[in-house]
Amino acid sequence: MLLLRAGRWALLLTALSVFSAQAQEACLACHGPDGNSVTPGIPSIAGQPKLFLETQLVLMREEVRPAPQMLPLLKGMKDAEIVRLAEHFSKLPAKSMAAGPGDEALLSKGRDLAGKLRCGICHLSDYSGQKQIPRLADQREDYLLSELFAYRDGKRVGGDTMMSSVLYEVPDADLRALAHFLARARPAAPGGPGS
Repeated sequence: MLLLRAGRWALLLTALSVFSAQAQEACLACHGPDGNSVTPGIPSIAGQPKLFLETQLVLMREEVRPAPQMLPLLKGMKDAEIVRLAEHFSKLPAKSMAAGPGDEALLSKGRDLAGKLRCGICHLSDYSGQKQIPRLADQREDYLLSELFAYRDGKRVGGDTMMSSVLYEVPDADLRALAHFLARARPAAPGGPGS
């Protein structure tokens, strides 16, 4: 009887591994090689905190955070598979998706704004994220900007309401500078603040 149970577990783990590989491939189709997006408007998921990825996948699966392009992949996905995907992508190294070194004036303004808005309190001082808080460093600038606008304008459904209050009435030009800076910020090496 024990061997029969062990065989069932082995079969289940094999099935999960095959499904996990297929799910990972589906993620890479949009989120880019190794989870680093090369597609405008699509976020990089490599190096994001595991709990953040798990939370977002569950919110999308349950349609709390609308994501029509993700729903067909997530509908019916078991929690264990979501955990495996999150673990996989959280361990991949994040690569900078920024185009060029950046504009010095925008970088300075964005750095100042990140300090004034206290972004480092939740996202950590290197903007690598933690627990359910996303990594902002090395994220796509266009994606960061669209999310900042969505939070400020109350259009980000299924997100942290704290972000909406922090960004309330922040001018467009300031959000552009903030996104420009964060896209070029470098997270600490593995084992640093966000690990």
